[in-house]
Amino acid sequence: MNPLFSLEYAQQLDQQDPIKQIRQEFSIPKQANGDEEIYLCGNSLGLQPKLADTYVNDELKQWRKLGVKGHFSGDFPWMPYHEFLSQGFADLVGAKTSEVVSMNTLTANLHFMMVSFYRPTPERHKIIIEDHAFPSDHYAVESQIRYHGFEPSESMILIKPREGEETLNNDDILKTIEEHGDSTSLILLPGVQYYTGQVLDMATITKTGHAKGCYVGFDLAHAAGNIPMNLHQWNVDFAAWCTYKYLNSGPGSVAGCFVHERHHNDKNLPRFAGWWGHDKDSRFKMENHFVPTQSAEAWQLSNPPILSLAAIRGSLDTIKKAGGINELRKKSLKLTGYLRQLLEQELAQEITILTPKEEQFSGAQLSLTVNLDGADGKHIFDHIEAAGVTCDFRHPNVIRVAPAPLYNSFEDCFRFVTILKKAIEGAQ
Repeated sequence: MNPLFSLEYAQQLDQQDPIKQIRQEFSIPKQANGDEEIYLCGNSLGLQPKLADTYVNDELKQWRKLGVKGHFSGDFPWMPYHEFLSQGFADLVGAKTSEVVSMNTLTANLHFMMVSFYRPTPERHKIIIEDHAFPSDHYAVESQIRYHGFEPSESMILIKPREGEETLNNDDILKTIEEHGDSTSLILLPGVQYYTGQVLDMATITKTGHAKGCYVGFDLAHAAGNIPMNLHQWNVDFAAWCTYKYLNSGPGSVAGCFVHERHHNDKNLPRFAGWWGHDKDSRFKMENHFVPTQSAEAWQLSNPPILSLAAIRGSLDTIKKAGGINELRKKSLKLTGYLRQLLEQELAQEITILTPKEEQFSGAQLSLTVNLDGADGKHIFDHIEAAGVTCDFRHPNVIRVAPAPLYNSFEDCFRFVTILKKAIEGAQ
């Protein structure tokens, strides 16, 4: 027997894990028999941090006790509440606190960013995205192009994997930018591709895009809380992310947004305005002359939902307890590496891993296809789900498995492979 493929070895790795205690900070769903689920779905919806429960209930108490006075009272008054999240967001994406803000939802933020950064002309009207973009991103880009009077068939440039490959080739991305850059207004790509788990080279993409005169933005839905980034240093123009995946802030939670500081004082940059983006010192003078805050907060529209922000604060404080994104990345590399090793050793013929093996191109997700005649991935997925595994399935034939370093263990990975192996053996 392979010594790596044993419960004892997995438990030994868990004992050596310096942040193993953080798992206790989360509520783990239970199976019908009372055992904990093997929850490997943090790339879709992260588990609930116990601090999120505490912080949300704190604000409910504030509302009950203080009413409207809660805007200005207590340790965390509601008026500046979004500011309590700025340092946590900045640390996660590599930004200054003035460059990040919590607002809206992900696709709404992408639309608001395109108001400012997609400014098409007859000569420069294209948007470069990937062919297999998350559908919401594709819809948003297509609708923006049509809104400005152009045709997606002419203005949308789709980057595809090479024939017979599943992931994007970095050289092909850069070649596309070189080829279409002079007629491109905006490059909008994911930080981590949702289907394959591939991490893109955001720094080089940004540098190449800027050299051709394009704005460059990223959808960080699967990157925020997953991989370390340095958006400020990379000179990314904007980015947006949701907070309910690796940031564990609850379904539909308020999203995050980054706008590089060089754009904050650009009076020629259009934006949709609302009063929460107005200068804080004069906001309540209620004058009908918009004076933008000199930060990413200028892109805010309305006062944010405090209960959702409280859940995000609980998550960010839990990440801080774990030592931050760099510590999470260290564990993630070991955890996902162990899972990959088990899959390659135990199911080399039956499973194909789509996610790149190179560390710089992969995060806390492995996308798997099942190579069995007469048994598709959905059949296997249903089997492992019935056995207590929660991951997710993406058509036509991909099982996405995400060992989140905050709450997943090496034992989770071992038990998952054990269950997957049994399901495949039963299907043969």
